[in-house]
Amino acid sequence: MRKQLVPSYLKIIAMLIVTFIFVFACKDKMDADQNEQTILTGEIDVYVDKTIQSMVQGQVDVFENQYKAKINLTAKSESEIVNDLLAGKTTMAVLTRRLTQEEENYFHNKKVIPRVSHFASDAVVFIRSKASNDTLLDLDEVYNLLQQKSSTVKSLVFEDPNSSVVTYMNRWAKVKNGTKENVYSLKSTKEVFDFIVANPDAIGVVGLDAITEPYPEWEKLVADINVLAVKDVKTATNNKVYHFPNQASLGKGLYPLKRSIYVLNYQGFAGLGTGFASFLVGDIGQRIVLKSDLLPITIPERNIITRKDLNKK
Repeated sequence: MRKQLVPSYLKIIAMLIVTFIFVFACKDKMDADQNEQTILTGEIDVYVDKTIQSMVQGQVDVFENQYKAKINLTAKSESEIVNDLLAGKTTMAVLTRRLTQEEENYFHNKKVIPRVSHFASDAVVFIRSKASNDTLLDLDEVYNLLQQKSSTVKSLVFEDPNSSVVTYMNRWAKVKNGTKENVYSLKSTKEVFDFIVANPDAIGVVGLDAITEPYPEWEKLVADINVLAVKDVKTATNNKVYHFPNQASLGKGLYPLKRSIYVLNYQGFAGLGTGFASFLVGDIGQRIVLKSDLLPITIPERNIITRKDLNKK
């Protein structure tokens, strides 16, 4: 019996129908969101990179306390969030990088104008058990290990193979993501802390936020860990100079592994996402960044009142 083929033009029509249904469904959702939101009221889903979750949660808590708004914060790895943005599962994210041009094209094709704001900076930091007396690290040795060359660094431990910290370090070392000898990825930040405390020869690699704003479940572990000062021979004029990851070294451009933190808004209209992004770059949001021991984009002013005369007894 001869198999009947579907004419090619019918396939094209079917594809066009599916496309139109998808586009109109997205438009209906956007219209509904637009009617339910203002820049300071309503409800929105925001996805945040797990390595900066603590600082962003502090921003959400203050924002919700000031306005009649609900921000549903979901923490995921960087790669998961980017995939969710491109799948339309969320229109708002806080990441340590902007989208690539190829990724942005998805929103350009949907006629959505992106609103991206750089509101803070953090750092990739190296940690070691206090049982080890070594608190200094030569970045050349880290580079060599990631390049799979001979290195004095015995092992590096990351929190998640999909973490933005992994992507950052591989990009820094000019290597591809993938399995490397003596480079390990666990399932969470707490697991990294547990492993580092128990293994003095290992070096953990985490985001600065995990150290400056630790969650209760790993706060005691942080007390048993040293943050390492690093030396970058490629940029250092004095090979004996090491820099710790803190606001001062980040602000002066001395710590070499500095990351920018962005809020990415792909709502396509002036809704709650716009209001939250404005809050992050505003005075209160910048003060929260400062209090979190990360680096704000603008340093909030401090008004100091001086007196010419002192009361004398």
